[in-house]
Amino acid sequence: MTSRRIISNENNVLEKDVRNTFTPDASKESDITPAVPAAVIYKLLGFTAAMVAGPIGTYFLTLNTVFGGNPTFAGAAAALMANVVLITYVVVAMKEDQSEKMAADEKAKKEE
Repeated sequence: MTSRRIISNENNVLEKDVRNTFTPDASKESDITPAVPAAVIYKLLGFTAAMVAGPIGTYFLTLNTVFGGNPTFAGAAAALMANVVLITYVVVAMKEDQSEKMAADEKAKKEE
């Protein structure tokens, strides 16, 4: 059995050049504002540093001074500190989200 080759003048999906189909409108200016505000990035970097330095610092600080060389209790204190940092981050993020919503509501009331 032989197969027939279909010859047509149209380009098929593999031959179609889609790179030149998009032409941006030159009169519009592009939006170059960052997707995330800088304050959010700085806050995230601060909590990242606290998540690294807090538990490690707590472990070594409490190892010999508080728990008398017991690494189990010092590790538990470090785990507790990691949870404190994590919960603090969640609370700060929730408050920030609520403040943005309240600001949007006040703006909507002023426009009415």
